[in-house]
Amino acid sequence: MFRYGKTALAAAATAGVLALSACANHVAGGSSSGSGGGPVAGLPTVTLMVGGIDKQIYLPYQLAQGLGYYKKYGVNVTLSTETQGGTGAEEAMASGQVDMAGAWYTHTLDFQQKGKSVEDIVNLSGAPGERIMCAAGTNITSPAQWKGKTIGVTDLGSGTDQLTQYLAARYHLTTKDFHRAGVGDGSTFISALKQHTIDCGMTTQPTVATVEKMGIGHSAFDLATTAGVKKWLGGPVPTAGVLAQTSWVSAHKPEAQKVVDALVATMHYIHTHSAADIADHLPASYTSNSTVTKADYIKALTQDKGQFLPDGMMPADGPKTAEAIGRVDGSIKGPVSLPPTYTNSFAQAANKLEGYSK
Repeated sequence: MFRYGKTALAAAATAGVLALSACANHVAGGSSSGSGGGPVAGLPTVTLMVGGIDKQIYLPYQLAQGLGYYKKYGVNVTLSTETQGGTGAEEAMASGQVDMAGAWYTHTLDFQQKGKSVEDIVNLSGAPGERIMCAAGTNITSPAQWKGKTIGVTDLGSGTDQLTQYLAARYHLTTKDFHRAGVGDGSTFISALKQHTIDCGMTTQPTVATVEKMGIGHSAFDLATTAGVKKWLGGPVPTAGVLAQTSWVSAHKPEAQKVVDALVATMHYIHTHSAADIADHLPASYTSNSTVTKADYIKALTQDKGQFLPDGMMPADGPKTAEAIGRVDGSIKGPVSLPPTYTNSFAQAANKLEGYSK
């Protein structure tokens, strides 16, 4: 499945992120994390677990909280994050532990194959936000050069693993031609690259910035911008979104709309403000910690901000690309129907509310 490995999050990175209540699967009670204080009386509450809330690729969920947009648009949102060894965000949503998941679109295809109806109600990214970092001295400039090499992924079966296999296949390599190693992210990824346990590896910001700052590797393949994914993957790849069970969405359309309204407003904010402005509305522990300074964070976000879609709409060919990736790595074996896996109706209404025609 397209999930980043459940790496341990530093305690500081989860400050301000509330634990889930035992009865998370309802729209009542709960509290909101981040800026703006506690829940507002009289507003419905939804619970949303993110697959690594402090990662730059997932910043819109927390940014919306920091901007006060959830409450502005009429909903209390309780944010939480998946942790190492715990239940994945999409699994927590599918099992009813939370109402929504901040996770990759492709999970909707995984669930459909298992007979469960899950849909993406707003799409935040048209690129995975990943970069493949290659160790200093390797001089690798094409996936065709991976033959006989070891390529690091977050963990085997993760989204980075799937993307790595798909990218290799585009250059006529099979998994028999190169080795894949699960090396996590952050400090464990950095160590593997530094010690040449891996020749290249897929990771996200701020790890990318740290690798470059240390001089132990370089960004060989850009999967973090729309131009990059067009070059290396053939087109937009829908990744971060808000996933929910179709039955929940049908029963809670007003709440779903309010969440999408807040996130679409956030996406427009991202596209009309600087990385520095964005960073100022995120928890300090996300933007400055043991591996990255705030200046590094802002530089990295400036570089990769293009991964975020301005309007929350699903890219036209995005679902087909996601399916193609799943078929290459074997996670999709049978027939799938793409239309039930996403909807643009909530995003269209949100854009209209913001004064944008969609």
